[in-house]
Amino acid sequence: MKPPDFIQKWQASELNESAAAQEHFLDLCHLLGEATPAEADPQGAWFRFERLTQKTTGKRGFADVWRKDCFGWEYKGKHLDLDEAYAQLQQYAPKLGNPPLLIVSDMAEFRIHTNWTNTVSHSYNFSLEELIEPEKREWLKFAFTDPERLKPSQTRQQLTEQVAENFAELSIRLRKS
Repeated sequence: MKPPDFIQKWQASELNESAAAQEHFLDLCHLLGEATPAEADPQGAWFRFERLTQKTTGKRGFADVWRKDCFGWEYKGKHLDLDEAYAQLQQYAPKLGNPPLLIVSDMAEFRIHTNWTNTVSHSYNFSLEELIEPEKREWLKFAFTDPERLKPSQTRQQLTEQVAENFAELSIRLRKS
């Protein structure tokens, strides 16, 4: 599948989340040249749709797509609340082995949230139309093949030190004025 074909198909789609999510993901796999969950892992041990898990609240739930050591993925219907999808995925993350990437999509927008311990979180956000750009497709490809390529370089300690340094500089400037 070529990017324009993928984009056109999903721009025209009026399907709700439950009717579209798996087909959207399968098309995305084909677009990226990646094996689908059933092709890559027929037993569903490390890559699958509807991964049963437990939320941090203790309630059971299902991650829409899960790939061990790569990502958890949650879909919402077109133009629905992706912040809600991200919050839901965060509740699943500990029982999914804390995948390094938490991805949410409404089939028109994609957000790849980094989830590494002790790094400053970063989000890669792009629209369906932007999949025409090789860089955006590469971000998704890395989610499948090399999540480390999306890992933020700044640690929380480095951020804290930078903020403290900025605060010290501001304090000095205020005292001088």
